[in-house]
Amino acid sequence: MAVMETAAGRPLLRIGELSRRVGVSDHLLRAWESRYGLLHPVRSPGGFRLYSAADESRVRMMQDQLAEGLSAAEAARAVLGAGAGGVAAPARSPVPAGSAAVLRQALDAFDEPGAQAALDRLLADLSVPAVLRDVVLPYLADLGERWQGGTATIAAEHFATHVIRGRLAGLARGWGGGHGPRALLACPPGELHDLALMMFGIVLHGTGWRIDYLGTNTPMGELARAAGESGPDLVVLAAARPQVLKPLRAELASVARRAPLALAGAGATPQTATAAGAALLTGDPVTEAETAGWPR
Repeated sequence: MAVMETAAGRPLLRIGELSRRVGVSDHLLRAWESRYGLLHPVRSPGGFRLYSAADESRVRMMQDQLAEGLSAAEAARAVLGAGAGGVAAPARSPVPAGSAAVLRQALDAFDEPGAQAALDRLLADLSVPAVLRDVVLPYLADLGERWQGGTATIAAEHFATHVIRGRLAGLARGWGGGHGPRALLACPPGELHDLALMMFGIVLHGTGWRIDYLGTNTPMGELARAAGESGPDLVVLAAARPQVLKPLRAELASVARRAPLALAGAGATPQTATAAGAALLTGDPVTEAETAGWPR
């Protein structure tokens, strides 16, 4: 039975019912419970976790904080600090003054040690999701605009990408481990930009998922084969240009028949997603990963 009552008549919910009410997957609820202490279940005589109305309220407050752009850790701190009043104060940690500028200056100057030191300081002061969403993603967007406008060289773009990719690879170490749901991440043939997809995987792993990463320029047949063999709970395919995904609708539909599929990046359009039977991720990769309540 999904709903039980205490001796005092207060309803208690099994995790499946709580998941249904709030629209958050049971995997993510367990991650919020274990990582942040957001939920305070009691045990039934049979050993099942049972959740109260207060737990449900905290989950809904957590969703509100995530919608405001906080990282999961910051949102949980805000919710747990709200007390009995039930109103979570904004808790998003600001980027330390000048830190983002120091990182940009170091990367633009081809100063790899300086860039690593700036990233070290940022990661000491902020959560990984906050650094990725509030510093790294804006920097990469600005660098792309400068490159297109002719004020940044190809060499500068390659150097910055190399440094950032190296740091992301370090953060991704061990992301295939654990006991949570499994996500298979890849870029389609012809797509060589995968930094945003790496960030998605890093943050998704932080919420309890296991990551199988195929990376750039993945043949669609190999992606479908991997999806069939590993049985992932989610496949995410990311592309920066619509012309990369549009010709692949039949192949995308084949993948979607094997596992839940989501399309991401600027190249993912509603038309392509609908034709392939895929979900569409429209937000930034960090927020999408933090709020992933799959299956959708």
